[in-house]
Amino acid sequence: MSEDKAKNIETKAEGMVDEGVGRLKDAAGGLTGNVGMQAEGKVDQLSGMARQEFADLYDEGEGKIERAVTFVRERPLFSLGIAAVLGTIMGLIFIPRRKG
Repeated sequence: MSEDKAKNIETKAEGMVDEGVGRLKDAAGGLTGNVGMQAEGKVDQLSGMARQEFADLYDEGEGKIERAVTFVRERPLFSLGIAAVLGTIMGLIFIPRRKG
């Protein structure tokens, strides 16, 4: 679990670096009039922001999974009941009924 968190922190840091480099390229391209460098900077910024957002989403998803596992471990019979009710409802919805 700690390896995942370390990898996630690393991904987030890389995203911040990419975004910072992109901002610098964008500014340098604007100052020198180099439209190509400016566009490359904007792409780097977006790439960095996307990496950071992905890392945040991974953290949120991991937290929800941990809560679900804890719930099932603390209340196994209740969890089994929920699964049985949901399975019955899905069976009634998706299994075709015989006409007769």
